[in-house]
Amino acid sequence: MSGSVRARAFTLVEVLVALAIFGMLAAVAYGTLSRTLSNADLLTERMQRLQAIQRTMRYLTEDFMQLAPRPIREDLGDSMGPALYTDVQSDFAVELTHGGWSNPAALPRATLQRVAYRLEEAELVRYHWTVLDRTLGNEPAARVVLDEVDSVTFRFMQENGEWTDQWPPGDRPGMLGLRQRPRAVEIVLTLADATEITRLLEVAP
Repeated sequence: MSGSVRARAFTLVEVLVALAIFGMLAAVAYGTLSRTLSNADLLTERMQRLQAIQRTMRYLTEDFMQLAPRPIREDLGDSMGPALYTDVQSDFAVELTHGGWSNPAALPRATLQRVAYRLEEAELVRYHWTVLDRTLGNEPAARVVLDEVDSVTFRFMQENGEWTDQWPPGDRPGMLGLRQRPRAVEIVLTLADATEITRLLEVAP
């Protein structure tokens, strides 16, 4: 009887071998699970990054596609600013008036909105004002639309088909220049990973 019991029992060597195999299988399974979770996190980050880039380009596209020929009164109220303005000496990369500002609450305000974009410490920030003809007391609301941005540049097609980095063109003084819109806009967004995104938009006549 005791001999048959000993025949069915595991030896210490067999137990150690079984534990070693189980340990190796557990290590392999843990490594596979860890890589799967890491890949899932990486995929989620990339998807969120792609969505942020797409959202940023949608903001820019909608603002320029609805560009309105509406000049604004400057902060001090003694001069007018162009409907679309960009210059190396400007505080913003670009500033413009656009239509299509939704008003679901039926507030007593216009459907035109003044917006601006500026790059601040690798973040692209979108500003908007609640009034067009603002004063010094009208502070804009700011929203970071994209981070890890190296640069954002704009080019504008004139009526003669030539491109310029500055708007309005210097040869259009007076109210005509303040209201003038380009035929097309080229937006170049350069990200921190050297990715360059270019969008060419036709502006409504």
